[in-house]
Parts: sequence; C-alpha cells; structure tokens
Amino acid sequence: MKFFVVLSLSILLFACNNSDNFIPKPPTYLRLDIPEYKYVRFQDDCPYTFETSSLFTINKAAGASCHKDIDLGPLNGDMFFSYIQVEEPIARYINYAVDKVDEHKIKATSIIDTQYIFPEKKVYGTIFELQGDVASPFQFYLTDSTDRFISGVVYLNAVPNYDSLKPTIGQLKKDLTHLIETFEWK
Repeated sequence: MKFFVVLSLSILLFACNNSDNFIPKPPTYLRLDIPEYKYVRFQDDCPYTFETSSLFTINKAAGASCHKDIDLGPLNGDMFFSYIQVEEPIARYINYAVDKVDEHKIKATSIIDTQYIFPEKKVYGTIFELQGDVASPFQFYLTDSTDRFISGVVYLNAVPNYDSLKPTIGQLKKDLTHLIETFEWK
C-alpha cells in the first residue's frame, strides 16, 4: 500500500513539472487606431465658435437652432451640445449641470473637475471627467457668467467598461480640452 501511495505521488509530481501546460490568457481589447487629423474652426449663425477635430461631424439638433449633436467619428460616440440664452440666475443653470454629473455618482469611482477661466474671452466653465463604468465619461458647461450658457454631455456607443475604453477616453479628453480652450463667444 505504501508503495502505491509513493508511486502515485511521484507520478503526480513529475506530471506537474511539465512546462508546456496551457495557461489561459486574460481577455484583451482592440487597439484604438485614429487616423491623422487636425483641428478645424466651427462657426455658423450661433453666438459661439470653437475648434474641434476634423474627424467629428457637427449636426444641428432637432428643434433647436443652436443645439448641436456632434458625432465623434472613430471614437464611436456622440456629444450633445446645448446652448441656452440665460433667463434666470446663472447659478440655477450651473447647479442643474452639476446635478446631472451627480446622477453618475453611483457608478463613478472618481469625478475629476477642471475649471477653465478665460476673462479676456469672457469664457468660464468646468469639465467633469467621470471615471469608472459610467454612461457619460465627460460632461461640461461654459458660460459668459451673465447671458449665455453651454452644456455638453458625451456618450459612447459601447458598454461602459472603463478599462477597455481608456484609450478612447484619453483621446476624448485631449479633444474636449482643445474645444474648451478655443471656445469663444461672438
């Protein structure tokens, strides 16, 4: 009986020493290949102008003259860009934009806000980067602090898996930062 136990253990130990054992690989995600692009100035009859990626397509939103639906092209998403002529105290519009960001706190692992203040252009605003498996990775608002207000929300056409969307989110952050830094009121 001892001989059988020792023989079984020896066979088992030698079988475990095989270096050709199959080890499953973790799932991977496709690399983001974005074609070369440049920034182009967007300008129409609306009271604002900005530079955006030449890969993006800007369309007039249904029912509102200065609301825009921006197709993010190879980034596979949409940005909804809303213009509001201020009729109430500006704080009400800002609080509404911040409340919309707060709706994502349940899923967000972190919310990073970056403020932009350009007094020479009368452009003031904040961009919110929502990290984690959230429906909207970026939201922002811009205002002249008295009469005009812009709200922007980005949605990606993918399951919100933050790790797999990280390259897209990084590219979006770069493009949104450029949009905000070049934004001007007419």
